[in-house]
Amino acid sequence: MISVASWNINSVRLRMPIVARFLTEEAPDVLCLQEIKTVEETFPFEAFNALGYTHHAVHGQKGYHGVATVSRIPLKEYSRHDWQDNGEARHVGVELTEQGKGTVIENVYVPAGGDIPDREQNVKFGQKLDFLARMTDWAGKIEAPTLIVGDFNIAPLPSDVWGHKQLLKVVSHTPLEVQVLQKFKDAHGFIDIGREHIRDPERYFSWWSYRSKDWRVNDRGRRLDHMWASPDLAAKSTGHRVLEDCRDWEKPSDHVPLITEFDL
Repeated sequence: MISVASWNINSVRLRMPIVARFLTEEAPDVLCLQEIKTVEETFPFEAFNALGYTHHAVHGQKGYHGVATVSRIPLKEYSRHDWQDNGEARHVGVELTEQGKGTVIENVYVPAGGDIPDREQNVKFGQKLDFLARMTDWAGKIEAPTLIVGDFNIAPLPSDVWGHKQLLKVVSHTPLEVQVLQKFKDAHGFIDIGREHIRDPERYFSWWSYRSKDWRVNDRGRRLDHMWASPDLAAKSTGHRVLEDCRDWEKPSDHVPLITEFDL
């Protein structure tokens, strides 16, 4: 059995205490972090090593973005794609080299896309759509069993948001974004593991805004974080969890971790 977690941590150095708590309590074999907001030189390698996570692949950027994959089991860096086409650190891929040998885990942080869902009025929205188009081109060429995880910044289903009708014109849930994400999914035949285990229309959120003071009462969440797999790999998933309680921890991220277990 191998377990893989994904978490937009919103600054790994600032939130290392809750990362350590999570790794101690849940002990996933692999943890994929997004929005680490640090370069490789200042990444907290020693803290992860002390927790037993001695294998690393870090693609960092000062103050913004950045992704890192840390692991208790052997892996090697596999790829770095510039799907943003401007040098931003938004992706790193690894390949497992012993347990689950040959399995590829892609860790991605898709751009949020700004506030206006129109590429003519909002450059950031256009960049998001183009990012996904480049991912789609890549997905059509995948040959290895692949798990792609991370902050996709799109909540595709009505049950992935607190209010479907209210958010149809809000970036992250617009019909255009959902359509573009579906094209990416279809390009490789990815299986949405979360929704294999938490079936639509059951509520499924992974992000709650910091602006909401009592997030549990208001529960205005969205499912922005995803774990998708090649069909054969998805069939080996035995469980999937969303750790909502982490949103209540001290100095939390606005995202919570996801964990999937695989029989590899």
